[in-house]
Amino acid sequence: MSKAQGPARFIVFEGGEGAGKSTQVQRLADALRARGQDVVTTREPGGSPGAEAIRSLLVSGDTARWSPETEALLINAARADHLDRTIRPALAKGQWVICDRFADSTMAYQGYGMGLERAWLEELRKRVVGDTEPGLTLVFDLPVDVGLGRAVASQRYEKMGRAFHETLRAAFQEIAKSADGRKRAVIDAGKSVDEVARRVLHAVTSAYGLKA
Repeated sequence: MSKAQGPARFIVFEGGEGAGKSTQVQRLADALRARGQDVVTTREPGGSPGAEAIRSLLVSGDTARWSPETEALLINAARADHLDRTIRPALAKGQWVICDRFADSTMAYQGYGMGLERAWLEELRKRVVGDTEPGLTLVFDLPVDVGLGRAVASQRYEKMGRAFHETLRAAFQEIAKSADGRKRAVIDAGKSVDEVARRVLHAVTSAYGLKA
């Protein structure tokens, strides 16, 4: 099996609700497997038994079920377990890891959206994530009306008001431009499923030096 050189083979999909990330995670995984790569797909919150248990607390119930601080701590507890049980072992085996959401979502949702101090969230990220940062983050951008129209509105975050989701979109756009040394690419999620998949694959093959 050929191995890409350079950035960690840890790819994250970020963006607002209804952006089509889950579909594109699978499309990218299939494309990489067709190139002989060993791929693990996962998600946040969740991705390990302990983290999935915490996810059930986070995505169900009333929108005001948790304070922003409690929510951020729960998410980071889930992330710590996810990293220890799933992501780091896979990377140590030489596998690719493709994750639907990661720490940028915490900054967007709990930082920009819920008003938590961003420096505190960044410190939590450094302590929990450490050196296991994504090699590439793909930020899916989509108008809020389109995204909410696609979403089922069955989870807490999908039920939060339009103003919250507009803030999220702006947050992800700002995060994508951040000069924090983390590599990100913005994907227009309003295109067809096939076109989005093509753009995702181009971003990945370009970043990792893989054959297109």
